[in-house]
Amino acid sequence: MQRKDAPFAPLSPLPSYTDEERIERSKEFFQLMASRRTVRDFTDQPVPKEIIENAILAAGRAPSGANKQPWHFVAISKADIKAKLREAAEEEEREFYGGRASEEWLDDLVPFGTDEHKPFLETAPWLIAVFRQSYGLDEDTGEKETHYYVHESVGLAAGMLITSLHNSGLATLTHTPSPMGFLNMICGRPKHEKPIMLVVAGHPTKDAEVPVINKKPLDQISTFIS
Repeated sequence: MQRKDAPFAPLSPLPSYTDEERIERSKEFFQLMASRRTVRDFTDQPVPKEIIENAILAAGRAPSGANKQPWHFVAISKADIKAKLREAAEEEEREFYGGRASEEWLDDLVPFGTDEHKPFLETAPWLIAVFRQSYGLDEDTGEKETHYYVHESVGLAAGMLITSLHNSGLATLTHTPSPMGFLNMICGRPKHEKPIMLVVAGHPTKDAEVPVINKKPLDQISTFIS
């Protein structure tokens, strides 16, 4: 039942496309996203701050449980902070590749040529740390506020962030060192926020290469019940 004091407004009209136009637009968007690849070779070419701001604003439009918006994004371009992040991340990665990860996990990473060295954390012009908020804090009282579907909500927001950056013509990389507690300290975030990834954003080098991989076809990732 709708609360009497809950304000509602008319839905802004969606574009009036024909079905043929919608199909064509869906194909064009698929082609755009099919060109997205994870990149590990970045230049230091500057990227306007406004692009990052707009990408974060786009991410902030993601749906979330009870509209609690349980996320926070820290965008970093300062060289000394990026250097600290690289140092901390590589320390965790050395432990990961040196014994923390299972042999199966390491074997699965072989085709991608990854190791503990993460120069892109310093080279790329922007790093965006994505945090999930386990709970909220009332701005007036400081009391805890319950957040709902936190993982699902932040996952949606992170996907929209990466999509926006790709749509702007930037290369991206999702970096997830484990554990990532150092991000709270370096970024100055409170304990009720947990880092889930670093999104590296910038321009790829001219000689950047990506592994030859395939994505699962439609019949392996979907079931249609009509």
